Order: sequence, then C-alpha cells, then structure tokens
Amino acid sequence: MARVLITGSADGLGRHAAESLLSDGHEIVLHARSHERLREVADLRDQGAYAVAGDLADLRGTRALAEQVNALGHLDAVIHNAGAGIGSGSILLAVNVVAPYVLTAATERPGRLIYLSSSMHRGGTPDVTGIDWTGATPTVDYADSKLLVTALTMAIARRWPDVLSHAVDPGWVPTRMGGPDAPDDLTLGHVTQAWLAVSNDEAALVSGGYWHHQQQQDPHPATRDPAFQGQLLEALAKHTGIPLR
Repeated sequence: MARVLITGSADGLGRHAAESLLSDGHEIVLHARSHERLREVADLRDQGAYAVAGDLADLRGTRALAEQVNALGHLDAVIHNAGAGIGSGSILLAVNVVAPYVLTAATERPGRLIYLSSSMHRGGTPDVTGIDWTGATPTVDYADSKLLVTALTMAIARRWPDVLSHAVDPGWVPTRMGGPDAPDDLTLGHVTQAWLAVSNDEAALVSGGYWHHQQQQDPHPATRDPAFQGQLLEALAKHTGIPLR
C-alpha cells in the first residue's frame, strides 16, 4: 500500500486518480483549494481518504499547505495534478509552476513525484528572463507554463537520484478545465499518473520520463538542458525564498 497526495483532487482527473488508487487499497491524501471544496469529496473521505486544503494560487497559501503536508508524515508519492488552464490570467504561473516547486522544495521528499504537463509545452519558450512570477504582468502563456513545469520535472530527476520524477501529458480531456468539447478519452486521462505513483513495472522505475497514456515520448529538448534547469530553479528559489535542497 502506498500513501499518495494528489493536488487538485476535488474533481476532474485528480478525483479520478484518487478513486482509482483508493479502490486498489492505497492511502490517499486529497487536496482542494478550500475547506468548502473538500465537501465535494466527502464520499472519498468516508472511504478513508485524508484531506488537506490550501489555495495554490497564493504563495502564502501554498507554503501553509506544505506545512500541512509535512505534518501528515511520510508520503510515498505526490501527483501534482492541480492546474490552471488557458485564459486563467494572473494565477497561471502560481498554480502551474510556483506551487509544484514550493510543494517539492518545502516538503519531505517522497519516493515519487509526478507532474502534469501538456503536449502544448512543446510550443513554449525556454527562457526565464523577465518573467513576473507574481503573475501581475502577463509574461508567459499556458504553453510556457507547461514547458517550465516539465523542466522542473527533469531537474528533480537529475538533482535527486533517490526520487522518481516524471511528467505526464494526460491529453486534452473533457474536464472542467479542458471543456466539454475536448476530444481525448477522459477514462484514460488519470491512468498514467496513478500508475507511475504506485507501479513496480520496470519502466515506471526509471526516473525522468515524459509520458502520454503509459507511453514515453520526447519532451521539448530544453527541458533536459541542465543550464536551463538551473536558471529555472534559481528564479523560483529567489521568488519563493525556498531553495531546492
């Protein structure tokens, strides 16, 4: 049995992953941005899931969430599922990049880390120069944010050899964020990240993968560039005040 935290698990892919892992007997820690939203997962809590709340769009809220997570004790895996979509404005960077970094850098290392990327990351710009990490000024778009979190994934895989770190493209699926017209299969959208969190399959135990529907693909080359990774980690550490250990 593994102990797994899933951010953004009140609905969508996060909830599907939680349901799947719970049904397989794993111990799940749910997350929602507020205690009010945790009411939406009362049924999963009745099945034994734990729950934490914190607003990932707010740096202080994310730091407070990291403290809650540390108080829970050791986790075997974290699925960084929460995300902000196209047109989400000032919260895009905070939710898609800053929050995953803070929860990675400020919590006890789990055995596995899974970050949600997108095929759109390949259209992102690999440059951290001039980024307004507060989001007050629109300096990046959705593709940029997914390139940055994919680079974070690969940086963790390189810097922390004792942790399995993977990025997952779940596809464009009809969730609240993806919209009702999304063409990909919702039933497959959560499978890869749940599998990577707990599987002992040989492929899942090699860190640094970029996955789509349990098949490895090549991410944007810049995401594997140590120099770019270093620039990203330095910028995030400066913005958050939390260096990567």
